[in-house]
This record gives sequence, structure tokens and C-alpha cells, in this order.
Amino acid sequence: MRTIQPILRSGLTVAAVAALPLALTAGPAAAGPGISVSTSGSTVSVTTTACSRTAPTGGWGTASLLTSSQANFSQGRQVALSGTTSLQSAAWSNVSPGTYTVIVMCAFNNSTAGTQSIIVSGSATPTISATASASPSRGVMGGLGGATKDYGTLTLAVGGGLVAVGGAATAWFLRRRSRPYRL
Repeated sequence: MRTIQPILRSGLTVAAVAALPLALTAGPAAAGPGISVSTSGSTVSVTTTACSRTAPTGGWGTASLLTSSQANFSQGRQVALSGTTSLQSAAWSNVSPGTYTVIVMCAFNNSTAGTQSIIVSGSATPTISATASASPSRGVMGGLGGATKDYGTLTLAVGGGLVAVGGAATAWFLRRRSRPYRL
């Protein structure tokens, strides 16, 4: 019984370490009906699958972009939804930096498809300035290392495999070490 417990614990640890890369490469959970809002520079866009067309010549609905000082749908910048039966979208350009609320109203039944807040940080084009010095002004930027790079599934799977092999080797070493020395 003494030898089974450490092996069982080691096996569970190795299984958990081996399953880690699979959990990290899994995509986000699918969201229910509603809206999805994104920003790129000074452009805000919204997509939805919740609206249906009122008639063959009718529209999908309307989206409104509200600032923090605006209280209801009619006060915001309104844009008509365009798209297909599977996806409708709207966009606003030249949006100033700040916090906004996006509301989508479907034309078919005058219901709200969703509401979401978003922060617009500014333009997407960075300002570039030349300096005379050849050395970096901020020194070495440590801390994040490779965490800011988006690695592919293969790289994560290989890294997870290496971690699993390392975990198994550690378990084997510790198991061998705990046995009494025999000649």
C-alpha cells in the first residue's frame, strides 16, 4: 500500500501536467445571442446574430453609440445594421477616446439584441519620433519575456510535452530516491 500511493499521486500530477497544453489551446466558450463589440483605433464596430429582417425590403435594425453623458438609445450616434441572416454589423468611425456604450435594437420586434460598454483608447497609428542616441532610453524591458507573443498550437503542444516528460522524470527520480539503498 505504501508504494501505490506515491505512484498514484505521481500519475495524477503527470496527467494534470499533460492536460495543461490542451486546456490552454482551447478556444473561448461560445457566447449566446447578443452582440460583440470591438475597437480598432478610432473605429468601433458591432456584430450580432440576434436580429432578423422585418420584410424582404426592410432593415435589420439600428445600433447606437452612446457617450457616458447620454442616457437612452435615441441620444447616441445611430447606424443602421447591414449584413445577412447569419450576421449583422454596424460601425462608427472617427470616435474620440473615451468610454462608450453600444446598444443594438432589432427592427423585427423592437427588442434589444444586447448592450455592451467599450473603451476607445485612440488612433491605431503610432506616433514615431527620431532620437539622436543609439542606445535605448529605457534599458532592458524585462518581466514578460515571451508571454506577449502569440504562439501556435504546435509550439504549445511541444512545450506541454516537454513539461510532461520533465514531470515524469522528476516523479521517477523521487521514487527511486525514496527506496532504501540495496546492494
